[in-house]
Amino acid sequence: MAKKSIKVRAKEKKGVVTVKALMNHPMETGLRKNKKTGKMFPAHFISEVTATIGGANALSANWSGGISKNPYLAFEAPGKKGDEITLSWTDNQGNSESATAKVK
Repeated sequence: MAKKSIKVRAKEKKGVVTVKALMNHPMETGLRKNKKTGKMFPAHFISEVTATIGGANALSANWSGGISKNPYLAFEAPGKKGDEITLSWTDNQGNSESATAKVK
């Protein structure tokens, strides 16, 4: 993926960090046909997502082709203002991306 593929925002309130992330990815299931050629588009989807807040594991998820294109992810985890959040994904073709942000 050539351009920055993850946008992350994190905000703390009463010791709980709310993380919101938008990931730019085609998320192709491998079950859709190209109308021009009749051939199936190859599967290309995010298979693993991880997040850390202040160095501690906050999220670990395994995904499949059932997630929509350009997925949006939101979750809550313990943390404090100033902590650094790192969100990373790996797809089924071996590509990976990560982004970091400060908790506000």
